[in-house]
Amino acid sequence: MEQKKQKEERRMGLERLPSSLLIEEVLLKLEIETLCSVSCVNKAMSFSVSQALPLLSSINLSAFSPDAQILNSIVGGCRGLHSLTLNCLHLDNLSLGVILGTHLQELNLLSCSLLSYQVFTSIGEACPNLRVLVLELVDQCSTEAFKTNLDQMLNGCLCLESFSLKIRGRDVGANAFQSIDFFLPSALKSMKLQSVLEQDVIRLMDKIRVGADRNSVQTSHVSIPVSPLSSVFTLQRLSLVLDAISDELIMAISGNLPTLVELDLEDRPVKQPLPNHDLTNTGLQYLASFHHLMGLSLIRNRHNQQVSFKRVNDMGMFLLSEVCKGLESVRLCGFSKVSDAGYASILHSCLKLKKFEARNAFFLSDLAFLDVTDFQCSLVEVKLLSCRLITSETVKQLTRSRVLKVLDLCGCRSIADSCLGSISSLRSLSMLNLAGADITDYGLSVLAQGIPSITHLCLRHCERVTDEGISFLFHGGGTIRKTLSALDLGHMPRISAKAVFTIAMAGTEITELCLRHCSVTDVSLDCLAMRKTFRDECKLLRRLDLLNCTGLSVNSLRFLKRPSFPGLHWLGIGGTPLASKGYHTLSKIHSQRPWLTICLEGCEMGCYDGWQFHRAGYPQ
Repeated sequence: MEQKKQKEERRMGLERLPSSLLIEEVLLKLEIETLCSVSCVNKAMSFSVSQALPLLSSINLSAFSPDAQILNSIVGGCRGLHSLTLNCLHLDNLSLGVILGTHLQELNLLSCSLLSYQVFTSIGEACPNLRVLVLELVDQCSTEAFKTNLDQMLNGCLCLESFSLKIRGRDVGANAFQSIDFFLPSALKSMKLQSVLEQDVIRLMDKIRVGADRNSVQTSHVSIPVSPLSSVFTLQRLSLVLDAISDELIMAISGNLPTLVELDLEDRPVKQPLPNHDLTNTGLQYLASFHHLMGLSLIRNRHNQQVSFKRVNDMGMFLLSEVCKGLESVRLCGFSKVSDAGYASILHSCLKLKKFEARNAFFLSDLAFLDVTDFQCSLVEVKLLSCRLITSETVKQLTRSRVLKVLDLCGCRSIADSCLGSISSLRSLSMLNLAGADITDYGLSVLAQGIPSITHLCLRHCERVTDEGISFLFHGGGTIRKTLSALDLGHMPRISAKAVFTIAMAGTEITELCLRHCSVTDVSLDCLAMRKTFRDECKLLRRLDLLNCTGLSVNSLRFLKRPSFPGLHWLGIGGTPLASKGYHTLSKIHSQRPWLTICLEGCEMGCYDGWQFHRAGYPQ
């Protein structure tokens, strides 16, 4: 009763504020989700919100997937909008007509499963003042339409400074970018393309050089890929997903883009590249041309093939560490011939290093990190993914860096309880990934007593952790129980409804919860649905992953109906009876909650890497 009285007093207090003061000092400072919730309080608040929306300069709708009607009601009158981020899973080309205009300077269109290449032309015609553009599209197997529409957009957006284009399909391919030959605005400072052919990038680099040469002799009437507004093309950030990374590619990029500050290259070869067409130690030497390089990422993804950079060894890493001493961020994956000595040379030579990531490093062990914090570098982010020789001793070394914020040890199976005491002393730590680690309930009890302000914790595949460990985590008296907002308990066979009840009762900050492949039942879903009833101060659950939780019955669908889970934006139920037997009920739920994405495809949380597989319409 006392809590209800206090809430009523706060509501009455807001209503007594002058409308102008309420809008300027309160509503305009709230997130869009909160604004939508506030508008439901009463007619007066709804009116104030309707007055506040057109005054917003930035709106982020990436957390859920609005349909055309919801989009129009939120964004339709916002002509002062400078920045807009949209999850376009349920939007087609016509839906975007309401948002495009000369007022936009930043536009991020994510998960565009229904948009055609015609969207390029629409953006180019309607948004001439655009500075930042991010697009995630599905490959439509129409190279000519892609080129024509993209060219019109780039010619219409001459002020573009940052351009990110991701073309996704069921297979990794680069058809859309074949024979790449488009105009690049001279203002462009950052470009990301996925996926593109290595040879097309090399040809583009040659055209950039030719374009700059022609500009220097004032032949701007000639049609070239680089804008004649500037004689020098000063791209600073380049990110590419390619079919192959080779010495020739590195040489072409380094010879034509000397002003790069960040270089991010990832290849996905279908088979091991030929020795004479691969990255070697020599290729790494070409990086010496980048005098301002601060971020470097070289990734070879394996997928179904055991491919790696077989012609790069420790000597290549020695050369890299010598020519790029100013690096602040390094990401490496697929270097199967590099040992501790090679990795240590980077850690010890790059004294400004803040972020370090190594994936599938077969010969990376604790020796590489021995006394690493005795040097001047202060690591803020460390990711060691699937590095099987890394043990708790490395973690103890790394935790000597008191500024560490991100520690990702996914797949490092030799990580044990012995290092959790060191981790628990890191006040700045916000993200911890222990997926697959050999930790127990005792280790979690140690972590729960510490001072880290961890917001994201992943314990996936930690098979020795039980319900008791989760209880320790939230009742240990430390900081984590007050800060944890995202928790991943996937593939943990000893997690049951008891652990879910603990989370529902004590995890007041939890907004994202992954329980995929766990032994949860209808009781678990009931607990989560009643969470706000148990503790009024609990934050709303935004994302819930129940993939392959076969203990759930179709009867539990009643917990997904209103008024339960009022803030839920994403729900993963693939492989459960809810998906196989509850089609009609799910259809009703979807019609009641059009902003809710119900994923039956097995995507990870939010469908960030699986939206291209979603079928149009319902079910998603």
